[in-house]
Amino acid sequence: MSRVDGRSRTVFGLRHDVNRAAGHRSVPDYDDWMCRNITELRGLQPPATDDEVEAAARQFIRKVSGLQKPPAGAEEAYERAIANVTAEVHALLDELPARRQPPATVPPLRRPEVRARIAAREKARA
Repeated sequence: MSRVDGRSRTVFGLRHDVNRAAGHRSVPDYDDWMCRNITELRGLQPPATDDEVEAAARQFIRKVSGLQKPPAGAEEAYERAIANVTAEVHALLDELPARRQPPATVPPLRRPEVRARIAAREKARA
């Protein structure tokens, strides 16, 4: 889908300059785009748990850093970033108004098959 508005055209959530010869770069159009792997937590019934908020914060930090695990020597900074994002998400969810409808998808930590996979992984480690 595309939307033409003046000098830019939005395609799949990214804004592309129509006049490429002018040297303009494509930039994200954050009005239409969101990472598909980060779960919506606002409006869940029952409300999002601490584990769900931390999992979303961890996914966000992985996305922006481009790292699954922190490099040696950066573990503390990585975990501190996750803790900071977790605290900010809790504060944000506390202040936002209630949703009219719950999110369209169920968070992964609430899915039985995901919980079973996590339990099996933890049992194998023990």
